Amino acid sequence: MRKTLALALVALLALPGAAPLSDIDISVDHLRSTKGLLQLCLTANERSFPGCEDDPAARRMTVRAKDAVARFENLPVGQYALAIVHDENGNNKLDTFAGIPKEGIGFSRNPSFSFGPPRFSQVVFVAQGAGTSQRVKIKYYL
Repeated sequence: MRKTLALALVALLALPGAAPLSDIDISVDHLRSTKGLLQLCLTANERSFPGCEDDPAARRMTVRAKDAVARFENLPVGQYALAIVHDENGNNKLDTFAGIPKEGIGFSRNPSFSFGPPRFSQVVFVAQGAGTSQRVKIKYYL
């Protein structure tokens, strides 16, 4: 009986809509121009932050910089980290000079950072249903 109940519970959780879902609204501030694109990467995997590498569950999105808003929909409730690149020239990569970003970068929770990206623990936030949002300030070095 206990095994049957456990199997029924697992089957119920596997049904679409059974797990709680969340939407995350993103707004981007401090862009130095409205040229180009914003490349967004959202991951729940610490090892895949900040570029979403090797995370099949990561969500990537590209929006026009002049819009400065994005929305990730139907995400499982949980912890996430967001990285954004202001790809001003639209070449789909972060341009650097001597290892210093020439284009803007920003992260969820707007942590202080100077050399290299912030740690996952500095940027992680909880998506917990409707009304989850992040306002990201873009930082430029060059």
